[in-house]
Amino acid sequence: MTFRLPQGVLALSTLVGTIVGAGIFSLPYVFVKSGVVPGIFYFVFFGLIVMLLHLFWGEVCLRTSGKHRIIGYAEIYLGKWAKILAALVLVFVLVGVLLVYLILAGQFLKIIFSSVAPQVSNTAFSVLIWAVLSFFVFKGIQLISKLEFFLDLGLFAVILVVFVSAFPHIHFQNLPLFNSSGLFFPFGILLFSMAGWDAIPEIADLFKNKKEKERLDNVIVWGSVITVALFLLFSLFVVGVSGTLTTQDSFGGLEQFLGKPIIVLGALFGILAIASSFLVLGNYLKNSLYRDFHLPYGVSSFIALGLPIVLFLAGFREFLGVIGIVGAVMGAVEGILMILIFQKAKKMGDRKPEYEIRIPQFLLFVIAAILIGSVAMTFVLK
Repeated sequence: MTFRLPQGVLALSTLVGTIVGAGIFSLPYVFVKSGVVPGIFYFVFFGLIVMLLHLFWGEVCLRTSGKHRIIGYAEIYLGKWAKILAALVLVFVLVGVLLVYLILAGQFLKIIFSSVAPQVSNTAFSVLIWAVLSFFVFKGIQLISKLEFFLDLGLFAVILVVFVSAFPHIHFQNLPLFNSSGLFFPFGILLFSMAGWDAIPEIADLFKNKKEKERLDNVIVWGSVITVALFLLFSLFVVGVSGTLTTQDSFGGLEQFLGKPIIVLGALFGILAIASSFLVLGNYLKNSLYRDFHLPYGVSSFIALGLPIVLFLAGFREFLGVIGIVGAVMGAVEGILMILIFQKAKKMGDRKPEYEIRIPQFLLFVIAAILIGSVAMTFVLK
């Protein structure tokens, strides 16, 4: 008897696994910089905006026959100029994100295995995990979605252990309520952390019939609720323990309060989160180049998987500050493209979608303005 997971569970796991990536480690620092009250507001506010973008994108996928990614949808609904812009953003942003994941993964593996393999370098660990994850990306979404489910189980198990360990050490006086100097600090970081729209076409591919596709909007909503709740709890717990000593990677500031074991657990958490996101984003970039640009499968795989490791080995290993800038630019350019495509797909789509989002036109302009403002604030405050 073969054990099979429901497609809805696989889809939800894939979406959650994509969103919960490297960005989560910078979120407690956001609370310290802006304060808890603005932080909670921003989490909910940007969570709603990103959820709407995910729902827009899901409807676009359902309104369009065939399998496409943002490059293909941009060409179908907006023309060649949009295809070129989408391609530039997709390749540079996703290759950069995958590169950041490799850098962090090597550091996390070094922490985990420092006692048993002290002679192995961060670089070697990065190359090792790249090889393992690339195998799954090359195999495709069906294998990835099954692995995502178990990665998510491990991820939540580690988070639970961290929460239980940290709970006795939480002090509410460590939670800064308001910090006007960092009021607009979170914008780019939150967009980077919450964006999971690259997974929407991937999970839409998992649904093979109309009845399954009707659950796509529920998967998106629940995926958004789960990740925002997880981000909030994680941030509150970390800042509740380390307060103003909270570091940009979250766990560095916890060591003096919780000891070395929590750093190892944090590194394990990091590996699970990074592996989960790397699989979906790597597969998304590979499929986009293969299906939308019609590049040979081998060439698409090399660009998606080869470029990050080539850049890494060439010496590009600095990632501080990248999250905020990449998140703001990615959120603005891709977000606005998705809004424009969503509007066109409403009129030009060649199939009836299994769900439909009705939203006033002026709200679309408001969302676009917020995304543009996020870019401006990120660069002004850089």
